[in-house]
Parts: sequence; structure tokens; C-alpha cells
Amino acid sequence: MDVLGELVPWLIVPTLGIALGCQLCVQVLLGRAGEKRARLSGYAAARQVLDGSGWYDVAVEQVPGQSGGHYDRRRQVLQLSPDVYHGRTLAAVGLAAHEAGHAIQGTAGRAGRMLRELAVPAATFGSGGGILLAIAGLLLRIPPFLTWGLLLFSVVVLIELANLPIEFGASTRGRHKLVELGLVAADDEPQVRRVMWAAAIYHVGATLQSLFTLAQVLGRVVRRPRPGT
Repeated sequence: MDVLGELVPWLIVPTLGIALGCQLCVQVLLGRAGEKRARLSGYAAARQVLDGSGWYDVAVEQVPGQSGGHYDRRRQVLQLSPDVYHGRTLAAVGLAAHEAGHAIQGTAGRAGRMLRELAVPAATFGSGGGILLAIAGLLLRIPPFLTWGLLLFSVVVLIELANLPIEFGASTRGRHKLVELGLVAADDEPQVRRVMWAAAIYHVGATLQSLFTLAQVLGRVVRRPRPGT
């Protein structure tokens, strides 16, 4: 435990630095692409990518929020936030095509589909629940709470890490279909590619933030005074 206590600070600093770097990179890339007009809206791009891939039964709908989008495989619905759904910018087109890429991934293996379905609720509820349980264990000095909280959060981090290749795969599939269908001009393709890369990198930053939080909790655990000392 003493060795772990010495390693934790070295883990926290680079993890936080890379996570913040990912966030900054995403904001810069999306900001630049958001200023460049596109020939079609995010909805139109998603619809054509889906139709061009034979996914005619997948609906595209607008949902509240600013999250970009999400593909609900169970309902076969691609959900886009208003700024992406109506946006006629390269950022909107890239983000919409990334989410359409997840729908195209429906032909991927069963394990990949199950992982994708687990990733969103795990990141939304599991990480917060795990941290709260671990903190409660620390403050109330209830070891089982601390143990189960750390286990829950560790599982969430592993799921997020395993989901990263799926995110990059969705960007690759969506971008290839955009190019194949001629939905973006040749001059715009590099910037759209960077947007779709940013959509995947966003998840890298989120995963690293989870690792950072886990490292912080571990640091508190290993530095906690032992009974009788």
C-alpha cells in the first residue's frame, strides 16, 4: 500500500493533464468546424448516411439538450440535439455522421453491441454511484461501502476503456460513408474528419477523467491512517 501511495500522485497529474488536453482539443476542433457552413443539415447528413448504408428503418429524431447525439439500438432511433439536427455546419454534419456510424455498427458482433449499450448507463449512473459509495465509506469509516464503491467505479472505468475502439470505429464508418456518397466537398473533408475524430476523442477525455477520480479516491484510501497508528 505504501508503494501504491507513492505512485498515485504520479498517476493523477498526467491523467488530469491528458483529460484536460482532450477537452480543449475537442472544443477547438468543434468551434472551428462550427463556423464553416455545410451544404446540408445534420439531420440530412445522418439520413443519407443511414439510407446509403441500407438502414432505412432507423429513424432520426430531435431531442432536447446539447449533447450532440446518441443511437438507441433497442428502438432503432438516432437522436440528435437541436444544434446538430438543424445545424448546417461541418461540426453538425460530422457529429451526425458519427452517430449514424453507431447505427451502421449494428452489424458488428454481439459483444460490441452489448458493450455499447452498457457504456452510456454505466458512465451516467455507475461512476457517480461508485464514487458516492466510496466517499461514504471513507467518511463514515464503513469498509464494505468503500470496497464496493471502488469496485463499482473500477468496473465503469473498464467499460469506458473497452468502449473507446467502438467510438473510433463509428467515426471511421460514418466518415467513409460521407465520402462515398459525396456529401462533403473535397476541401471540407479534412475538417469533417477532425470533427469525427474529436467526437471519439471526447470519450477518451471522459474516460481519463474517470481514471483521475478513481486515482484521487485511491490516494485517500492509501493515505488514510491505519487503526492504532
